[in-house]
Amino acid sequence: MFDSISVIGSGAWGTALALAASRAGRKVTLWSRDSDQAEAMQSTRENNRRLPGILLPEAITVTASLKEAADRGRAILLVVPAQALRDMAVALSLVVKRGIPLIICAKGIDRQTGEFMSEIVTDVIPGVMPAILSGPSFADDVAHGLPTAVALAAPLSEIAEALAKALSSSSFRVYHSSDLRGVEIGGAAKNVLAIAAGIVEGRGLGESARAALVARGFAELRRFAASYQAKPETLMGLSGLGDLVLTAGSLKSRNFAFGHDLGLGKSVSQAGGGKLAEGVYTAHVLVEMARARGVEMPVAEAVSAILDNRLSVDGAIDRLMNRPVKGE
Repeated sequence: MFDSISVIGSGAWGTALALAASRAGRKVTLWSRDSDQAEAMQSTRENNRRLPGILLPEAITVTASLKEAADRGRAILLVVPAQALRDMAVALSLVVKRGIPLIICAKGIDRQTGEFMSEIVTDVIPGVMPAILSGPSFADDVAHGLPTAVALAAPLSEIAEALAKALSSSSFRVYHSSDLRGVEIGGAAKNVLAIAAGIVEGRGLGESARAALVARGFAELRRFAASYQAKPETLMGLSGLGDLVLTAGSLKSRNFAFGHDLGLGKSVSQAGGGKLAEGVYTAHVLVEMARARGVEMPVAEAVSAILDNRLSVDGAIDRLMNRPVKGE
């Protein structure tokens, strides 16, 4: 059914997913915005900018033509940063086929409108079938073919299952779901919590403090998701708890590394070394959405206050530790 897959975005994650789809036996078209990069990747079979040393198989065709990529894929993986997704969706709307599954691989919430990624896609591209791919996965691990499991959600269970089968291989296992909102909330909110965990680590507050923060942060994530009628089992799975466990405990996570730098005393502008940390853009809008629904998210609020320079790291820690005692 989905014998050919197009991947829009040739960064580390896009290239890794192209490799995963190729290992699953699919013909893959990988789109790069940069025509020079596309030409170089097609000729050298490498993405030296993002994943040096990993060869692209011949089953992957690299192009700078968005129309070619849209035409060749029976399903499309949209692998661009969350805050760039709207512009990319607008460009795709001019060339994409009606009804084609569009699998969103960004983890975030639009900071200008408060829309989830799937809402943007359905608003901009009428008739498209939105899907979400999320879960505990580092691009480098996937690119090297290390065992990885993720979740894929689409509104129609049969489409979600077919897409999961099309992308699954012996090293990349895809579980399917119809809980679109639950999967995308898990992916977006965990980035903010990973920043908080990084701050704890960078500040040297100890493993006990980090474990407590992750547990309480996960409780926040579940409350927020429940306000959108997400299924509890979705948040307990790969796209919720699984992804949080990974990104809240490793410096390979950009969000954790960003928070770690804040904990060390670096400023918001210095933290992360210039690498994209999606949680930075999600924190404020996540807190605003939670407040509008009457959902308490003190850990996310602390991260938002630090990023907005309304609280120092130590001030945020004191505020969290001195909250009124309550039942768990």
